[in-house]
Amino acid sequence: MGYQEIQFPENTTFLVTGAAGFIGSNLCEALLNKGCKVKALDDLSTGKQENIDLFLDNPNYTFIKGDIKDLKVCVKACEGVDYVLHQAAWGSVPRSLEMPLFYNKNNIEGTLNMLEAARQNGVKKFVYASSSSVYGDEPNLPKIEGREGNLLSPYALTKRCDEEWAKLYTKFYGLDTYGMRYFNVFGRRQDPDGAYAAVIPKFLKQLMHGETPTINGDGKQSRDFTYIENVIEANLKACLAPHEAAGEAFNIAYGGREFLIDIYYGLTKALGVNIEPNFGPDRKGDIKHSNADISKARKLLGYDPDYSFEDGIQLAIDWYKENLGGEQS
Repeated sequence: MGYQEIQFPENTTFLVTGAAGFIGSNLCEALLNKGCKVKALDDLSTGKQENIDLFLDNPNYTFIKGDIKDLKVCVKACEGVDYVLHQAAWGSVPRSLEMPLFYNKNNIEGTLNMLEAARQNGVKKFVYASSSSVYGDEPNLPKIEGREGNLLSPYALTKRCDEEWAKLYTKFYGLDTYGMRYFNVFGRRQDPDGAYAAVIPKFLKQLMHGETPTINGDGKQSRDFTYIENVIEANLKACLAPHEAAGEAFNIAYGGREFLIDIYYGLTKALGVNIEPNFGPDRKGDIKHSNADISKARKLLGYDPDYSFEDGIQLAIDWYKENLGGEQS
């Protein structure tokens, strides 16, 4: 259960890319708490300096400001590294529809640079962020690895390509790679601001400030929202997974199914506010329903998520109340 019992030998060194982001900074924190050495790579294009500043006083933490689109930066960053946790990418389906060339360069070529850098440096395991978006228009639930549909966005395409490159690096170059197909991750330090913000922090911030959120579509879309602690567990367990599980991608979720409209009213209730939402058009490239079968990750990685949606949402609400102010301030 969880990852608290996982230990790595003294002086084990991790490289976390996208370390100034939501998931990356949480991975850094968990590793530092275990006494590991962490090299943190980020170009701060979408990540936040404050997520780096949190750890700069820790002697085991080194920040490298650099871009994964530059192979030399990647090779240097991988020197002396045991494990790579590659989270660096630009997210957001709608933004990828506006910027397909950049997404190709950043998310696909950047990941290929990281794979090559890891190979050149003899890294033991390369664990990387994929996405539930690779399932595209495949209508059946739950989503299960090996049953994917037509892709619905450039972002989804970048993640599918990353998986294929990683598979080839395992097959031909002996680099053990493990793809994490994240399903709607949420939790502390997820950015509530901007046009492409994730729905839970965005709603929380708006409701705390008495604003009226807009739900895209009718609110009846469903998602397998996954608390950040489960994602940390999956990444760390992948680092200890056998070679036989390498070259694969895994659904990383809780295995639940929440409807957006229910989440919205759950948040208003938890915050003690009575604000009816606005409803807008469906977002281009979005899938209607998403829910994961996590049996492959359970079997091959020993993944056993501790945090249900209900557990996670309460912790997230507490964190945002403390860190965003709102009616408490």
